[in-house]
Amino acid sequence: MKDEELSVRLREAAQAHRPDRERMLARVERGMAGGRPPARVVRPRRAPAPWLRVAGATAAVCGVLAFGAVAVTSAGEDGSRGTRVAAPPPTPSVTPPAALGSLRTEDGPLWTDGVVDPHSNAYWAQSNVTLRTAEPLSSLTVELRIALTGGVTSTGSWRSLPAKDFTVSMTEDGGHLVYRWALRVGRTVPAGTHTFAGQYNHAEGARDATGDYLTAHAVRTTGERSAVGDHFGPDR
Repeated sequence: MKDEELSVRLREAAQAHRPDRERMLARVERGMAGGRPPARVVRPRRAPAPWLRVAGATAAVCGVLAFGAVAVTSAGEDGSRGTRVAAPPPTPSVTPPAALGSLRTEDGPLWTDGVVDPHSNAYWAQSNVTLRTAEPLSSLTVELRIALTGGVTSTGSWRSLPAKDFTVSMTEDGGHLVYRWALRVGRTVPAGTHTFAGQYNHAEGARDATGDYLTAHAVRTTGERSAVGDHFGPDR
């Protein structure tokens, strides 16, 4: 068959074809019923306006602060959780007790004197107690009281008498740092001049020692008692 004749027949067949419209619609409906749903079109999300972003950030910060405040309050009221920060105690105002006026620096064979060591400096000091006795002592208690002002903290103590003859303690009492030396039972303090000293740090600068004082109570080997005392400060 020639090419021209084939072309004529194909053109005639195409013109004579009538599509079955109902059958095509039926196939489309069956395909839609059994196939996947049409893809969902996702539109890009618009960024919020600048003023909305600022407002959102502010609200978030306020929420965090509010939550923190509630948490702290709850922990404080509960008492079982959280860390409580106590306010620092006020600096005590310390003055020598009125009873100190009734004590003398000399009583019978016993004499005492209190002075801040001249080698003290702007950060550290040593308070010296000089005790002189003309007779042996069978009992002796010496107390040095340093007012807890200006960041006072103990750094140690010493005495010129043998360490084995005394018990030594350091405590805080009545707004004072208290050094206490007590003669052990059965020991004796010989006649002579003896030194007891307390050492401590303090805030930078010259420290006012007006609130510091000492006392000493003794029993002589004869059984008689003596009590002496002195205070530190510019008016001593």
